[in-house]
Amino acid sequence: MASSSRARTATASADAVDRPNWTPVVALAAGIAILVASEFLPASVLPALAADVGVSEGVAGLAVAATAIAGAVTAPSIAVVLPRTDRRTVLVGLLIVGAVANLAVAVAPNFAVLLAGRLLLGVAIAGFWSFAFGAGLHAMGGRDRAVSSAIAFGVSLATVVGVPVGAVVGDSVGWRAAFAGAAVLGVLTAAGIARALPSVPAHPTAGIRMLREALRHRRLLAGIGCVVLVAFGNFAAYPYIRVATEELDPGSATWLLLAWGVGGVAGTVIAGAAAVRLRLLTATAPVLLGVSLLVAGTADSLPLLTVAIVLWGLAFNMVPVATQLWVTRVEPERVESAMSLQVTAFQVAITIGSAAGGALLDAYGVGLPFIVGAAAAVAAGLGFASLRIPSR
Repeated sequence: MASSSRARTATASADAVDRPNWTPVVALAAGIAILVASEFLPASVLPALAADVGVSEGVAGLAVAATAIAGAVTAPSIAVVLPRTDRRTVLVGLLIVGAVANLAVAVAPNFAVLLAGRLLLGVAIAGFWSFAFGAGLHAMGGRDRAVSSAIAFGVSLATVVGVPVGAVVGDSVGWRAAFAGAAVLGVLTAAGIARALPSVPAHPTAGIRMLREALRHRRLLAGIGCVVLVAFGNFAAYPYIRVATEELDPGSATWLLLAWGVGGVAGTVIAGAAAVRLRLLTATAPVLLGVSLLVAGTADSLPLLTVAIVLWGLAFNMVPVATQLWVTRVEPERVESAMSLQVTAFQVAITIGSAAGGALLDAYGVGLPFIVGAAAAVAAGLGFASLRIPSR
């Protein structure tokens, strides 16, 4: 009887050890959600924002590009600047920086001040994303698929809730109120992470040494090039999604943004399950993205555009899950630097893509940015298909 009781106690203890604590990862997902929602908030309110600060819609799209420029510089350098700082402290601080950035945009008297706020937001996003995956692995005992899916779900949540809500708030109260609300949510999320996330010591080799060694890995860099292509493809079109929907059916813009987000949630769930065949996932998601962009850019009816936008949200939101896992499987000993390079790739692509898309929009109309984006996404899928992933 006593031995049976001891056996049950031992089993219960083992189950408690094996059962992961999801609270820290949920907090990290909330942090990335508010930052990503902030990054793409201009897409929700672009016409009103452009009119208020006196620039064209194509120029206003640079509000997204400015954030990405700062992110591209920050992602590979923040670990060099803060090689030994506890990652929980850094993550909380970056969310506060993001809140300040959104507040600056909310009160910006002109486009120059708005761009300055967006640059500051880029620092927060890139730094947070670079450290969040490693912090999640530390808190979850190395469950990489669970951590990647949770963080990607935060991105999807930002699009399914944040972007449409931003559009509703912008339409009903004003675009400045949308950014002010994002600032408040950023502060609340920072408090949540400070409470939920355990201390996360920096890796002993974090900093310039780790980054230098990661940059010598040729297969990793080839994959990073593919990340640039697929992200360029998406962001040549995404800042102008509301322009495209309003051109076909002005009354459906908010609901189509919601449909994009719903597709994104489905894409995150599918990617988490499909990650057991990671090479197939990393090749398929960009190709699906290319198809959806091509259809969305040439659609001449609302039903066809709706299908394309749902597929677009699904395909693109598979990409963060796939590429996070891809870079960390290819470079498992230098996860922090591998993630920073992936974030840099995204930010460079957002910068180039949104700027190129804006130029094409102003010169040729909304269809061409979608077609160019489709070609880049398909090229990324072919590139990933050619790259081998080491077995675990």
